[in-house]
Amino acid sequence: MRQRGFTLIELLVALVIFALLSAMAYRGLNSVIEARDHVAAEQRQWRSLSLFFERLEEDVDQASHRPITDKFGLLQAAWVGKEEIPAEDDANLYLTRIGSSDMESTRIGYRFNHGAIEELVWPSLDQAPQARPAVYTLLTGIRELKLQYLSRNNQWVPNWPLAGGDELPRALEATLVLDSGERIKRIFALP
Repeated sequence: MRQRGFTLIELLVALVIFALLSAMAYRGLNSVIEARDHVAAEQRQWRSLSLFFERLEEDVDQASHRPITDKFGLLQAAWVGKEEIPAEDDANLYLTRIGSSDMESTRIGYRFNHGAIEELVWPSLDQAPQARPAVYTLLTGIRELKLQYLSRNNQWVPNWPLAGGDELPRALEATLVLDSGERIKRIFALP
């Protein structure tokens, strides 16, 4: 009896089938890995957004009516909001945040700066002439930040305080436009 093995053509056909199956498996695995990376990046982005809005809400909830003396010795309102930020240590929003039992009251600012939202924290409420804030990047990948303030007559205004007033607004509206085009709007009521 003669032993019969595989012919060269049978081996070549088996190798071609194996190569095709391997290529399909690689493409499938690569798609799964890309999808996982995309989902992880999206999850990081939404988590960062959630943390930013939680932080902003906490600061707004703790807003105080206490005005401050700036580094030039001028009295500034407790809440200042403006569309443009001309100076290096300037912000779109300033507020005085009351302290808890283990923390002093603080002057905080938020600004949009080259695709990022930054928080500015001054070392004391009333600022010394050379006082500079600590700057923390809270979010990146932002195309636009728009802040509006609800006045006592229920009108949204882009700048605060209103002429002749020093009270806090009734609410803050924060609108973010992400680099990907999504627009996110949150409204925070003030105490």
